[in-house]
Amino acid sequence: MYWTDPQLPAHRIEAWGHDRLVRCFVERPANFLSMLQTAVAQHATRKALVFEDQRWTYQEVWRSVELYAQVLHNLGIQPQDRVVLFVSNRAEFVFLLFAIQYIGAIAVPVGIREQRPGLTYIMNQCKAKAVAFDSSLAERIPSKADVASLEHRICIDNNLGDQVSTAAPTVVLPDLLAKQSPKEIPFFVADQFDVAAILYTSGTTGNPKGAMITHANIVHSALHYEYGMHLTQNDSSMLAVPASHVTGLIAIIATMVQVGGATLIMREFKAKQFLEFAAKENMTHTLMVPAMYSLCLLEPSFSAEALKQWRIGGYGGAPMPVAVIEQLAKHLPNLDLRNAYGATETTSPVTMIPAGMNDAHLDSVGRVLPCADVRIMNDAGQEVPFGETGELWINGPMVVPGYWDNPEATAQSFTAGYWHSGDLGCMDKDGFVKIFDRKKDMLNRGGFKIYSVEVENCLMGIPGVLEAAIVGKPCPVLGERVHAFIYAPNQSISQDIVTAHCKQALADYKVPETVTWLDTPLPRNANGKVMKRQLRLDF
Repeated sequence: MYWTDPQLPAHRIEAWGHDRLVRCFVERPANFLSMLQTAVAQHATRKALVFEDQRWTYQEVWRSVELYAQVLHNLGIQPQDRVVLFVSNRAEFVFLLFAIQYIGAIAVPVGIREQRPGLTYIMNQCKAKAVAFDSSLAERIPSKADVASLEHRICIDNNLGDQVSTAAPTVVLPDLLAKQSPKEIPFFVADQFDVAAILYTSGTTGNPKGAMITHANIVHSALHYEYGMHLTQNDSSMLAVPASHVTGLIAIIATMVQVGGATLIMREFKAKQFLEFAAKENMTHTLMVPAMYSLCLLEPSFSAEALKQWRIGGYGGAPMPVAVIEQLAKHLPNLDLRNAYGATETTSPVTMIPAGMNDAHLDSVGRVLPCADVRIMNDAGQEVPFGETGELWINGPMVVPGYWDNPEATAQSFTAGYWHSGDLGCMDKDGFVKIFDRKKDMLNRGGFKIYSVEVENCLMGIPGVLEAAIVGKPCPVLGERVHAFIYAPNQSISQDIVTAHCKQALADYKVPETVTWLDTPLPRNANGKVMKRQLRLDF
């Protein structure tokens, strides 16, 4: 146990199945829906959601959830049926998410950047019974001919127009809601090990896999955020990342419900609108990828005075450039930056920087959280000593039990409940973890191992560089050479400048030998991670 905090609630070891022992919080919500029920009971008239020019109290959210649940129930959605949410960031996403929990079904949020072939694959893989979607996304929704299990296509707004397909009948949610008479239906009492949601991984290689997020997974992750960041009912958190992915779903929506705080919903991130919304609603907390912080600092309307309530700034998915940290500290001295590390399979956080320790651990992704269990393992499946590099294997009550209807992938990625992360890193005796690279992204130049993070951090130290990534460029002699992709808009930076800067800080074999200058930011998946497979297509 590495995380020490006098306010931390009691925890204990519990047996989960025949091969898992996990450390759990003793006092915890029974399931995902009960978190909302408690918030309604304790904070009925407090602000719960804000979206555009509308706002809802917890009591009003619950009424909407009941009404949405009645619609789903009347459509014949049963416990454990899969309902795909192909919905943008908006209040309806939250209502549907909890309505699905209300009737005991399983939510399958899918990012709205997904195209029709990918969406069709996901819906077939989980055998979705229904899909809810924005009217603007109607063209991408498959028909029953594409997905045999599909019975209901539910458009969540009234803007379908002539996009309705006779080959794929669609119902319009506002019309169904208007026809409902107030009638309470019994809510489903989920077991903690029941699947609450399926989140499909980014699919960096092959088809995506559906991580089965249980109620216990969500509960423990929300508690980790609550206690790790000292969040309360007085916090308002900005949802600027996709609601359909683990950070938005768990770090923002679920966590704010757990503490009785407010979720401020942005349809999409734009720095100017983010800053205006944050100031108007007294935002105190958010989690974003580092590039979003950089864009906020570059925005001419940035005002430290308007953001004086902002106290917690979480980030992950990529290293935060030191220059950005320094600028944030200068303009927002009361902002506590918190690096956090996790993944879809861990229902988000595994490690987190404790309060006040960011400066002392800039090269770390944080300390192992109270209920997490991290082991650094070599290729032989042996734990390595503190400080040595290996792959992170992760266990705990927030780690998913496996992938939906994919026993082969589950067997390959899990050992006795430990998920093989694919990340290379090390841990010190105090539980602070450093991540060096993805196992598959580590470069091997003539026998010398090169970890991307070290080189990329060095590149980010060049004035004017907003984003940088390295990949291995094939070489018939050395196997790989270091190639950099650099995004530095409106700056004149030459290859000579890059080489000179890197030679001052890196071993010669780590210095990028070639550079691609980008006109647009690095390609990233919905979790903010750079898609290096796409970068390698240049070779």
